[in-house]
Amino acid sequence: MLVTTTNTVEGRRIAEYKGLVAGEAILGANLFRDLFASIRDIVGGRSGSYEKVLNDARQTAISELTDKAAALGANAVIGVDIDYETVGSNGSMLMVTAAGTAVRLE
Repeated sequence: MLVTTTNTVEGRRIAEYKGLVAGEAILGANLFRDLFASIRDIVGGRSGSYEKVLNDARQTAISELTDKAAALGANAVIGVDIDYETVGSNGSMLMVTAAGTAVRLE
């Protein structure tokens, strides 16, 4: 399934709009990851553990999005927007949302 942030696909015509689809992933961060991220904030550098959590959450949201599009008979999702938010007490959870328009391309 083609997933794109653009509203058109070059060289392809949209035959049918199937509707809005979205996928969400909410993941919790654990105490040890938070502790090591705090140390990284002090000494500098990238937090590989948080980057992995972000990547996993994004992939989960996109996978859910494409599953919903396929269930509608779509073969592509266009205009995809990915948002990141913290939720829960003290922002302890990460929510990633991917939304777009399911279409059938010729």
